[in-house]
This record gives sequence, C-alpha cells and structure tokens, in this order.
Amino acid sequence: MSLRLFDTATRELRDFTPREAGKVGMYICGLTTQGAPHIGHIRFAVAFDVLRRWLETGHGYDVTLVRNVTDIDDKVLRKAAEAGEPWFALTYRNERLTAQALDALGVEPATYEPRATGHVPDMVTLMETLVEKGHAYAAPDGSGDVYFDVRSWPEYGSLTGQSLADMASADDADPRGKRDPRDFALWKGHKADEPESASWPTPFGAGRPGWHLECSAMARRWLGDEFDIHGGGIDLRFPHHENEQAQSRAAGLGFARYWLHNAWVTVKGQKMGKSLGNALEVRHLLESTRPIVLRYYLTAAHYRSMIEYHPGSLEEAAAAVERIEGFLERASRRGTLEPMTTVALPAAFVASMDDDLGVSGALAVVHDTVRAGNSALDEDDDEAALEAAATVVAMTDVLGVNPLAAHWGSGSSREDAAAELALDALVRAQLEARQAARQGRDFDRADEIRDALTAVGIEITDTPSGAEWSLARPARGDVDAVTDTTALTTAAPGAEKAQG
Repeated sequence: MSLRLFDTATRELRDFTPREAGKVGMYICGLTTQGAPHIGHIRFAVAFDVLRRWLETGHGYDVTLVRNVTDIDDKVLRKAAEAGEPWFALTYRNERLTAQALDALGVEPATYEPRATGHVPDMVTLMETLVEKGHAYAAPDGSGDVYFDVRSWPEYGSLTGQSLADMASADDADPRGKRDPRDFALWKGHKADEPESASWPTPFGAGRPGWHLECSAMARRWLGDEFDIHGGGIDLRFPHHENEQAQSRAAGLGFARYWLHNAWVTVKGQKMGKSLGNALEVRHLLESTRPIVLRYYLTAAHYRSMIEYHPGSLEEAAAAVERIEGFLERASRRGTLEPMTTVALPAAFVASMDDDLGVSGALAVVHDTVRAGNSALDEDDDEAALEAAATVVAMTDVLGVNPLAAHWGSGSSREDAAAELALDALVRAQLEARQAARQGRDFDRADEIRDALTAVGIEITDTPSGAEWSLARPARGDVDAVTDTTALTTAAPGAEKAQG
C-alpha cells in the first residue's frame, strides 16, 4: 500500500507522489509570535513532525521542511504597544519560548525556519509580478497599500470550495482604496501611529507585509516555485491559505501540490485560545507533566480529529507511556535491544500510517506488541520479548514517543547505561534476599525489603517467573522521594556491619 494523504484542495484521499523522486518539500505555517505558545498552538508542529518522520523513516524520503515565523503583524504591534516595549523584543522573546516548547516535545528542527521580516525583498518581487500581470494594484489614495484583485483570478475560492459571491471580506486591512471589499492586502502602508522600525521601503510606498504575502514569498525562496506539501491548522484554510494559493498561482507559480490541515485542541467544545481564557501554555504544563507524556497526548489522536482537553487527559496519556516504559525496562534486563534500523515495522503499523497517518491504529499495534512482549517475559521467552521490545522502540521512534530516545534522557550516555546496570544489580540482590526471606517464612523481613524498595521509588511486580522491578514515575516535585537511598542501604543484608 502506498502512502495516502487527505488533500484539502480535492477533499479526498490521494496517493502521495513527490514532485521529485526521493525528495519531499514541505512548508508549514508556523506561529505568529505575539505570545507564549499553548498546546493548541503546538499541535500543528507535533502533527507535521509525525508526517515528516514517516516520510523519512517509513518511505526513505529526503525531506526539506520549512516552518516560518510570522514576526510582524497587527497583533504583534498592538501587544507590544500595550506592553510598552519594542515589537521586535516581544516577538523575539516569544519566538524563543516557541522554540523551547517545540524542543521540549521532541519536535525535530525545521530544515529552514525563516522570519517574515527577513524576506521583504522576496515579497516586493512577488508583488511587482502580480501588479504587472494585472492581479494586484496599489491603492489610489497614496497610502502605500497594495491589494490582490480577487475578481481577476477565476479560481479564487477553489481551495475551500467557496464561490466569490458567497464570501464576505475576511481581510483586516483598511477598506479605503479597495476595488472590491473582498480584495486582500499584500502590503500595508505605514501609519503615523506605528513605529518607524515596522516599516520597509518599496516601489509602492513604505509599509509592512500583509500576512498572506509572507508565506508565499518564503515558500518560494526555500522550496522553489512548486513544492509537495503545504500544511497548517484547519483555521488557516480561509482566508490565509486560500489567499496564499491565489496570489502564488496568479503569479505563475505551481505552489503546493497537496494541502494538509490539522484540527484544533478544544476545551468544552471551543477552540483553545487566549481570548477565551482556556489556553494551557506549554511551559506551565511542563511544570507538572513529563514532556514525553504531553507529546504522546498531542500525538495519539488522528491529525484531522479534534482533541478535547479535560482534566484527566494527561493522566491517561501518562498511563499509556508508563505501560510502554515498564515493558522496555523489563526487557532491557533480559538482554540488549537490537538497533531499530534492523527491525522491520509490523505490517499493521505500516498500513495504519500509510492510511493518512492513522496514528490511533499505529498506537494500537504498539500496545498489542507491549502486551505480547510482557507475556513473553512472563514465560521466560527472552528472544521473543527482546524482539517485541526492539519493534516497540522502532514504532515509537516513528511517532516521536520512544522512551529510550536520547531526547527524553533515557539511556542517553555510557554513564546512564552503567548506572542502570549498577542499579539493577543492587535491586536484584534485594529481590533475592526478599525471596529467601519468603521461603524461610520470615514474611516480616520480606515486607521490610519490599517497603524499603518502594520508599526509594522502585515498584515490585510478582510474576510466575519471579519478581520484576521498575522505576516509579513520580510527579515533578516528588523527586526527593526517589533520590534518598538511605532506605535501600539499610535494608541490605549486613548493612549494619557495612555502616560500622
């Protein structure tokens, strides 16, 4: 089965065939850096990170990913003025917060991450082409505004399936100077109450770029006149992506061949947003939630499905992550996991991912494999268990939720591996002492050993083939409970002599 993706433009699943064999060019609309990112903002990056990983790992494509930064627009200027600070200071601070959030959640860096303010010459070139072709015009009032003439492009509305007659104006530009209220701004002339630093000279007058023009210019600069995939949130389909496509194709560019859109994160049925007072900033959530858990939560639903956030959402994700981690920890004590490059992904996993990135089905395969691996461990079938563990590592790596990945700090260095072996030896000695106490019917001693292990954050599970151990997953702020090793030391047989 070949990879099939739902193309918003055609409103159907299409076989994915790249423009150039072996290579994929992908552009996704990044954030407007007017504020710190919440999980609704970040979902798009996680969704397209999964797509990128699957294109690379599942199909061997060389992916060039461009994710832009909109660092100038009306909201940026307004919020900077309200805060009494330069607009570029505000936007840079929030750009850094966004980068930190993406890195914390394991989103791989973009190949290129251009800022809008760094591409004004490209925008001017595109505007001049549109004016020359009769698809754009400068406002006659000398304001410096430049508009796209929607009536000059018969295909306007094709991306979202709308007719021009049914559209209302969705442009926030001053309507003065427009030939039609539905025309949208390519360039916004400088206004007296705006800072001089937010203005660039052009043949049409000083000003700043319109939102839609930015992305067309940046996509062309880094991916060429035509590229494979354009992605973004579902709320960008109109007017942003509709306008991008219209101005690019009117200029003679092929632009995007496939359009993909991810759905929102909602709270009580409403799109998450600061204006609704229901935003959950990534940096604040990570004070109480492990990054891999938040990544799993945002990954687990199909990218075109809404995610409804509720108080128990992250607890459910944490439980799923811990099931995977617990199995991999058990398996790692039976032998060395094979490198994932040598592991064939299960056919059911591949089929789900090739079906428009069916992550729900793919995760079902992951958890089925975890259950099978745990059963193999219970039956002392180490070979089958290690094979299952290597398969789980390979699948979760595709989804960006591999607990053993260096990014999450698990097994990321030789010192970590040595510490794991040392801890395993110490705990195994305690388990053997506990078993000996039980066999000698000294149950008080057996309970004492188990309680001592529990006190330092080690969970014991009795199985038909013997006791197994795993590390408890404390909430942030509870780390003191698992870093005090006094209980482990004093529980050891002969500890009194050692301390003397």
